[in-house]
Order: sequence, then structure tokens, then C-alpha cells
Amino acid sequence: MTLIFNSKNYTNLLIQYQPKVIKTEAENERAIALAEELEHNPHRTPEEEALLELLVILVEKFEEEHFPIPPQTPHSLLLHLLEDNDLKQEDLVGVLGSRGVVSEVINGKRGISKSQARALAAFFNVDVGLFI
Repeated sequence: MTLIFNSKNYTNLLIQYQPKVIKTEAENERAIALAEELEHNPHRTPEEEALLELLVILVEKFEEEHFPIPPQTPHSLLLHLLEDNDLKQEDLVGVLGSRGVVSEVINGKRGISKSQARALAAFFNVDVGLFI
């Protein structure tokens, strides 16, 4: 069964919530709260789905401008994966080689070679391109 988009219902939603370009953190928080409310509604109407999509776009635009994510480097990604998996340097000795090599890679004194990138990708079950 296909649900039909009702323009009048959508207009009423827009009047009720009045979404607009987000300029402040408070506006962003309100938009996020409304988006979460809509997201958790298992019986969203097509009009609510459209409003949710609009809110997500507005929040993403605000956050990209105000909280940019710095580009990931192979080194920063490795540190993140270690932390995320609750691992220590010692856990990479069997993957990268000696303790000295692991220490140099972790501390950014040595780059990640292609063979090390393949080994890390297999160890963390991620794409090898993340380390190259």
C-alpha cells in the first residue's frame, strides 16, 4: 500500500513547527529534539517523513558550518580504532612487528607502510584504503 503525500497536512506541519535555516545552538537543539521525536514515531506519515528529512538537512548544514570534522589521517584513524576497540599498543605488536615499530607508528614518528596498512585493515576488519 502506497501512502499519498497530502500537501495540506504538510502545510499544517510547516505552520506548526516553522522550520528555518538554523543560526544558533538553541535552534539546532530544538530541531534535533523534533527530528528525534519524529524519528522514533514508527507510524510517520509521508508529510512527517518530509519534515524529518528537511530537519536533518538543516541540522547537518548547521553542524558542518559550526562543528567541522577535521580530515582523518591514517594515524588519527589508527588511534581512534585503538580507543574504540579498547586496545593498547601491545595489541598491535603481532600486527605491525616489534614494540619499537608500534611505538613509532602510534606516536606519528613513522608512517604506515602498505604491508602494515593491509595488516591493520585485516586486524580491524576495515578497508585498507583507510590506512594509505
